[in-house]
Amino acid sequence: MSGTIGLAPGGKARRVYLLLRDSLTAGAHADGAALPGETRLAAEYGVSRATVRKVLAALEDEGLIKRDQTGAVRGHVAEAPLDADFTKLIPQLEQIGHETTARLLSFTYDIAPPHVAEQMAIDLSERFQTAIRVRYYKDRPMSYLTTYVPERIARNYTETDLASSPLYALLERSGVEVESAHQSVTATLARADVAEALSVATGAPLLSLRRIVRDREGRGVEYLQALYLPETFRLEMTLNRVGQGESREWRPVMGTAGTE
Repeated sequence: MSGTIGLAPGGKARRVYLLLRDSLTAGAHADGAALPGETRLAAEYGVSRATVRKVLAALEDEGLIKRDQTGAVRGHVAEAPLDADFTKLIPQLEQIGHETTARLLSFTYDIAPPHVAEQMAIDLSERFQTAIRVRYYKDRPMSYLTTYVPERIARNYTETDLASSPLYALLERSGVEVESAHQSVTATLARADVAEALSVATGAPLLSLRRIVRDREGRGVEYLQALYLPETFRLEMTLNRVGQGESREWRPVMGTAGTE
């Protein structure tokens, strides 16, 4: 279980943990560079040394710091599981499928929530296959995925298939020709069931990604709700300056990859 379980949302330890983690992941401390001692950190953040020790234990559990033989705390640049280009919306899934594993929590057929059917432009009475999975990177949970796929497509693959293969690959195998996708990213807090699955505290901050995938006829073929631990997922976008004169604007450089 993650060391952040004991850091209550809104508490001093959680606040210091988030500030230090952001500093480490942003590269403010070079790999192997010594961090300030507990006394200095306690003074800097206005907390007790006991709180600092709790925070350092959580960061060490996540692999963001290491202690050397003298006991000094040093920053450690942990390998980022996912580094996704925002303009590359779909593939990369095959590679991610090889680098990660998934645990299937739920696999059912039923009517989808109204907002899912409406956003996919599908009749509210149509049945969907709904699956909930937790994806792991090096045996650590990184994302909580809920997917909705129309039953007419989902009947082409099994529960076992979904537990072992990326959904995008199963859609292609089912004869779906993906044409476009729209996705949005925002922040949210972990509800109790998600927190337990991701080994974090209830109310922990998460990145929330919603994606609607459409085929060549514009029909919705997948609705994805993905919740990511912030330290395991990063979105990037490359922009080009195009146009003439006052009409010049920034536009994304389109590519061919994405994440599930």
